[in-house]
Amino acid sequence: MLAVLEAVAQVDGPVSAIDLVPRLGLPRATVHRIAVALERLGYLHREPGSKRFTVGFRQEHLALDTLINSSARGARHAVLQSLVDDVGETCNVTVLDGSEVVYIDRVESDWPLRTHLQPGSRVPIHCSASGMLFLSAMPALKRRRILTAAPLRKYTPKTIVDPNAIQLRLREIRAAGVAIEAEEFMQGLIGVAVPVHDERGRMCATVSMHAPTARFTVEQVLARVPALQRAAKAIAQLSASAGRSTMTRIAGDRTALPKRAA
Repeated sequence: MLAVLEAVAQVDGPVSAIDLVPRLGLPRATVHRIAVALERLGYLHREPGSKRFTVGFRQEHLALDTLINSSARGARHAVLQSLVDDVGETCNVTVLDGSEVVYIDRVESDWPLRTHLQPGSRVPIHCSASGMLFLSAMPALKRRRILTAAPLRKYTPKTIVDPNAIQLRLREIRAAGVAIEAEEFMQGLIGVAVPVHDERGRMCATVSMHAPTARFTVEQVLARVPALQRAAKAIAQLSASAGRSTMTRIAGDRTALPKRAA
C-alpha cells in the first residue's frame, strides 16, 4: 500500500493504475485493488468520471502532520531561529497544500508589531510571496487550473486577481527565483520568499520573511534574500539527511528479519 501511495504522490497530476504498473512491478489487478482500497480509506482520491487517482485528503493531512512534527523539526527550527536573529524579522517555512500555502514552522521576531500565524496556518496562493513562488514553479496547465477554478479573492486594494496579470508576474518570479509581495495579502506587510529544493532539484518548500512597512521597504527586504537562501539550503540538507537516516533504519530493520524457509 505504501508503495502505491508513494507512486501516486510522485506523479504531478491524476494517474491510473495501469500507469503505475511499470513503476511498481506489480500486476495491474493488484495495483488497482490497492488503489481502490486506499480510495475508500481517504488516502487516494479518484477523479470524477475517470479511473485516475490523485492524493487524497487523509494522505495530505498525514504529510502535513509529518512535516510539522518530523524528526528534523528541532534542527529546522534552530535554522529558522538563527535566520530571525540575523534578519531581525519573523521567518517561516511553508509547503503547498492544494491551492493554499501552509506554515509548517515559524519563528516570531521580538518586535511588538508583528503578525501572529501559528504552524498549520494557511494563506492564499495568489497573493502571498510563498504562494506566488509555488505557482511560478508549477506546470502551466496546473497553474492555470488553480488561477481560474474560482474568482480570486481581493484581500487588499493591491491584491492582483486577474489571472493573466498574475501569469505575467510569475514569469518574472520564475526568472528571479525570489518572490516579493508588498501589502497584497495584508495591508502594512511586506513578504519575501525563496525556494527550498529536494534532492531531485524540485521545489518542495519555501523560506519566507514578513516585515511591517513601518520598518522595511522592498529594497531593504531584498537585501535579506541571501540570508534566506542560506537558510533554505541548510533546511534542504537537513531534510535530505533525515530522509537518508529513515531509509537506513528501514534497511537495517529488513536485514534483521529472519529469512523465510526454503
